[in-house]
Amino acid sequence: MMHVWPVRVPRPVNEKLASESPFIVGQRVLDSLFPSVQGGTVCIPGAFGCGKTVISQSVSKFSNSDIIVYVGCGERGNEMAEVLMDFPELSITVEGRKEPIMKRTCLIANTSNMPVAAREASIYTGITVAEYFRDQGKHVAMMADSSSRWAEALREISGRLGEMPADQGFPAYLGAKLASFYERAGNSLALGSPERKGSVSIVGAVSPPGGDFADPVTSSTLNIVQVFWGLDKKLAQRKHFPSVNTSISYSKYTAILDKFYAKEHPEFPRLRDKIKELLSNSEELDQVVQLVGKSALGDPDKITLDVAALIKDDFLQQNGYSDYDQFCPLWKTEYMMKAFMQYFDESQKAIAQGQSWTKVREATADIQTTLRNMKFEVPDDEQAVTQKYEKILQEMSEKFASVSDE
Repeated sequence: MMHVWPVRVPRPVNEKLASESPFIVGQRVLDSLFPSVQGGTVCIPGAFGCGKTVISQSVSKFSNSDIIVYVGCGERGNEMAEVLMDFPELSITVEGRKEPIMKRTCLIANTSNMPVAAREASIYTGITVAEYFRDQGKHVAMMADSSSRWAEALREISGRLGEMPADQGFPAYLGAKLASFYERAGNSLALGSPERKGSVSIVGAVSPPGGDFADPVTSSTLNIVQVFWGLDKKLAQRKHFPSVNTSISYSKYTAILDKFYAKEHPEFPRLRDKIKELLSNSEELDQVVQLVGKSALGDPDKITLDVAALIKDDFLQQNGYSDYDQFCPLWKTEYMMKAFMQYFDESQKAIAQGQSWTKVREATADIQTTLRNMKFEVPDDEQAVTQKYEKILQEMSEKFASVSDE
């Protein structure tokens, strides 16, 4: 089972395949609005204290990968110690039996006080270990926390070698080095027999100084990766976690995944697009409200703002330290999206029939409370929770029907 392999050389594969299955991370905002695929590349840039490490650890704990390779590259030693303390206590269900998460996790510790040369090599070591498991037919997720420290090590080494510095002292080949690392991700058919299909997904955390996304490491990374989960310092200061800014984040895999959703969750793409549209409309309306006040808006715009606030507070936010919200499966995410968008559509219908939004909002206050409480359902028993959610949707339709009749 032991292989000797130079870490800077990608392991050969029989054939590169297209990725079609989603990379589930258990965070509603990421799985619904900005999904990735098995074998995808993700970048998480964010200033200090935005929650990059918490998202990386959440991916390690709850993602639908078979193997996790976690590279602590130049980050704090406490974070690696936390992983070592937390992971043995957590378990996941694999083929009906409970297994400790530590059994599927490979840690490469390279903290900030370790030698610079080792830090530069640690990312390559991590991706080579991931490729080793991929060649066994496993789906592997690799977390690099953080690639900025790796780039700083690269800068230090190139300075000692007397190479010509480029932007901010980084070597001119920074982009090429990053590309050679991220291009090792993907879905592939392994060499040899029997036939084995495996994938390597890379989630790279980037720590730009002062949260400046124009930093050379961040801008070079964004040219390469397909999914961008941009973290916002202002959201983190408001204690909105995960602090993903929906207006700057994006995923280029949404069209690829539509085939998967068509089979498994037919309504998902429509709901996702409607929520994105609602959030972008509310951003524009927020600027209008700052100028003229909310009272100057029409009822349809007030509904947009109020439902967007509901979605931001009770759908996009997630408590990573609770039983009910640390992981949100795709079916629960879909039902929550369905409920919020049904409330929005029914409210707009009621306004179109001549009702005032103030009256409708007061009459449906209990429905709003129910929507806020949807996230508190522990997603252990899918059938029981699904029945509860179906009942909520039915009650909502009946309530709006009675409001319209008044």
